[in-house]
Amino acid sequence: MGVGAEPDRERAIDPPRLRAVDADAYPDWESIYRDNVGWVYRMLFAKVGSRPDAEDLTTEVFLAALGPLRVSASVREVRSYLVATARTVLADHWRRTLGRELTTLDENLAERELDDGGGLDRLAEAERILAELPENYRTVLRLRYLLGHSLKEAAGALGVTVGNVKVLQHRALKAAARIAERMGV
Repeated sequence: MGVGAEPDRERAIDPPRLRAVDADAYPDWESIYRDNVGWVYRMLFAKVGSRPDAEDLTTEVFLAALGPLRVSASVREVRSYLVATARTVLADHWRRTLGRELTTLDENLAERELDDGGGLDRLAEAERILAELPENYRTVLRLRYLLGHSLKEAAGALGVTVGNVKVLQHRALKAAARIAERMGV
């Protein structure tokens, strides 16, 4: 062997490391998404009342969670993280939409959504709240949140300006929140 020459050694190749996946963990990101997208969407829809907004916010939640969330986390940890991420995404949404932060996600809402889906009861609650609102408030909320009209479409249907729809919607949401609080909804 010459001076400075390395001995002929085989490089040790580390075999791929296998790790045990907890039975209470997800195997991959697709499983995390499929198992949680429904309740995250329903939880956000319950807060914003608009399908397009809830869809966008659900996408934001999963995109925000994609980097920091460990796939090896337990199912409970994943769900807790998604609720915390949804709270942040929702706060950003309200800040952009209303110019102020409204973050009142119920910690147990996710669990209730997982258990019962919550659809018909919430629809009945919404109808009871709408019934107590003045006609113009009821109409703007139906157009925007139940029928999914844009601001421009709602303005056309009501025969008012887009700015007027924004004001009506804001006032109607505040009035509906007061009614819901009084009803214990």
